[in-house]
Amino acid sequence: MTAERTAPAAPTSTYRLQLQPDFPFSAAEAAVPYLASLGVSHLHLSPVLEAVPGSTHGYDVVDHARVRGELGGEDGLRALSRTARAHGLGLVVDIVPNHMAMSPRHNRALWEVLREGPKSPYARWFDIDWEAQDGRLLVPVLGGPVGEVLGELTVDGEVLRYHEHAFPLREGTADLPLPELLDAQWYRPVWWRLARTELNYRRFFSISELIGVRVEDPEVFDATHAKILQLLHEGVLDGLRVDHPDGLADPTGYLARLHEATGGRWTVVEKILADGEQLPAGWPVAGTTGYDALRHVDGLFTDPAGAGELLGLYRRFAAPQTDRGGDWEATVRRAAYKVVGHELATETDRLTRVATRVCATSPDPALRDRAPWALRSALQELLVRLRVYRPYGTADAAAVVTEEAAEEARRAFVVPEEGGAVDVVRGLLLAGDGPGADEFRARFAQTASALRAKSVEDTAFYRYVPLLSANEVGGDPGRPGVSPDGFHAYCARVQRDWPLTGTVVTTHDTKRSADVRAALAVLTECPQRWADLLAEVTRDGAGAADPQVAWAAWQTVFGLGPADPERVRGALVKHVREAGLYTSWTEQEPSYEEAVAEFLATGPCGAPGERVAAFRTSLAAHVRANVLGTALVQLTMPGVPDVYQGTEGEYRALVDPDNRRPVAFPPADPDEKDAVTAAALRLRARRPDVFGDSATYTPLTAEGPAAAHCLAFARSGEVVTAVTRLSLRLAAAGGWRDTVLPLPPGRWADVLAPRREFTGHARVAELFEGQPVVLLERVGRVGADTGGH
Repeated sequence: MTAERTAPAAPTSTYRLQLQPDFPFSAAEAAVPYLASLGVSHLHLSPVLEAVPGSTHGYDVVDHARVRGELGGEDGLRALSRTARAHGLGLVVDIVPNHMAMSPRHNRALWEVLREGPKSPYARWFDIDWEAQDGRLLVPVLGGPVGEVLGELTVDGEVLRYHEHAFPLREGTADLPLPELLDAQWYRPVWWRLARTELNYRRFFSISELIGVRVEDPEVFDATHAKILQLLHEGVLDGLRVDHPDGLADPTGYLARLHEATGGRWTVVEKILADGEQLPAGWPVAGTTGYDALRHVDGLFTDPAGAGELLGLYRRFAAPQTDRGGDWEATVRRAAYKVVGHELATETDRLTRVATRVCATSPDPALRDRAPWALRSALQELLVRLRVYRPYGTADAAAVVTEEAAEEARRAFVVPEEGGAVDVVRGLLLAGDGPGADEFRARFAQTASALRAKSVEDTAFYRYVPLLSANEVGGDPGRPGVSPDGFHAYCARVQRDWPLTGTVVTTHDTKRSADVRAALAVLTECPQRWADLLAEVTRDGAGAADPQVAWAAWQTVFGLGPADPERVRGALVKHVREAGLYTSWTEQEPSYEEAVAEFLATGPCGAPGERVAAFRTSLAAHVRANVLGTALVQLTMPGVPDVYQGTEGEYRALVDPDNRRPVAFPPADPDEKDAVTAAALRLRARRPDVFGDSATYTPLTAEGPAAAHCLAFARSGEVVTAVTRLSLRLAAAGGWRDTVLPLPPGRWADVLAPRREFTGHARVAELFEGQPVVLLERVGRVGADTGGH
């Protein structure tokens, strides 16, 4: 064990660990020596506070005052911190300010609210609309209408029980007959299906098991952050990752309060930025968790022309009509209409009630006499046209809720005069005042973020599938490619504005790991060969009743490579339920799902799948180039790279829970990606000034016939990264030939192969001799005697 030393204030790199009962603090502690040797500066822990028993993710917090017992409790966390510090590592932890678990028997604060109602001191914690449902909190847990399951409800002392659920009884009601007892509570147990339209509490997206928390209230903030702040101030923790700030009523105010309370500790936020959207400049954070970086890195290895050709082939194969996922914008719009009117119907109703109340009590006569149905329609029409997750304040709303969107929304009204409701809603967003105006803007923003996440990430990504690697959180499947110039411009902005932001390529929430996406991107370099292969395997009877799902399934097995068929089946069942076209999570269609499973067994996971595997093997060199290139670019570009557990080596995973499986430390069979990752991380640790907030980023441009296939940049004039992009196209065009990369002055040693050195105009074919990537470090001072190539 090395001598104890203080961890750096801001990370040079982080390593994400998914804590769960099968991987507690003690397991993380055992992995510390290996992770320290890898070169990371901080461990990045999933949520550590008390969660629902058995939770494999920890985002269902039930007690903010305690460290989770199933992980080893506070003693286990402190032991992990001590061991980490002894190896020079700090700890960054994920916090969940937006919601808690809707589990009264585990959530003591919620238990008290159910027992005492709105007069409970904990009532201010939760975002409950007490004016709805006759002042009773709807609890959607019953398996059917209450009259059908009444016999399954029992009273046990002062507790009402329904199978595994338990609820407190209001004082003095325990001896009432059951029907009267139910009517006498501050809550109302109901059939779970009523949650879609009747719920009167804010939740996380459309997940009724997670209830919204009002951290905008200073007392609630203090109570829900005291333990985390204590651990920060005592040096157990060093930094924070903030989960889903878009769900909060006032993200800007929350982050300002958090910044002050932590003393300015390194903090990143899980903010999903649309293409071209900027993080609010006034937020006192280091930046985002890195999905914007993911989009730009992935785009580098995607051929835009080939992606367009693949789209055309996909349309002919699977989706001749735009309503079946053949056009990205149309797919998103249709998904948004479905979500806002179905999954988020209760949120839309609450927003409409607030808008109606604001209009009715406004001092401005122009806002009065607006029918609730017209306001609801106006809200829906504006919400589905937002291209970002949410606006922040009235100034941002003007750029988000544009006049163009308003004009489109007006045209959706059959009676033009009723379209004036659009102007009323937009006016409230841009400059409205009076009673309730601030609440309206906050709830509009919260509903918008839930709608964007559900309609894009959880619906449209499963309906529009020409290139699965583009369907990633923060991605833009309509424009999957990123040019080298576009990437360099992005990196320059990051280094200038958010140099300590997070960067990721794989997370616990990615639909597919970076290495699976890297393989799929190769298909944009050979779209016709892919289409020909599918024609061949489907001609042999391995087709499916739903060609759209078939296209996605064949891509899934290509990207994943040889794998347990059950992993593929699990991912594809989730795929068709999220798409919601023929089956869904709440309205499952067993016959359709059985047909999908049968197709998988006889097609992609059967004998025809072997031909797909052979095709992937024939492209192995190009998959390798993308895998290594993606890794090295992310690890050396501006920002603080986060390495997801196990991804230092080749890591093939699908959507959760497939990507949350425990991994072995150290890896059993390290590969060349392990070597590239460790070399880059150790270089960052050894030369933090080269990559930190005062570093520089300089694009380097290759010269010659294959220049477009070399992406290169320098960091602070001391380190050079160069990777191969679109290697299959490169090979088809004749290789590197006389292409050269002009290096900055001086001698440059290959970090991955230290005996190699380069100077001046390095021949790219020699740079990439042996590997499709190269990481160079300056040797000595500029102007010293130079040798080598």
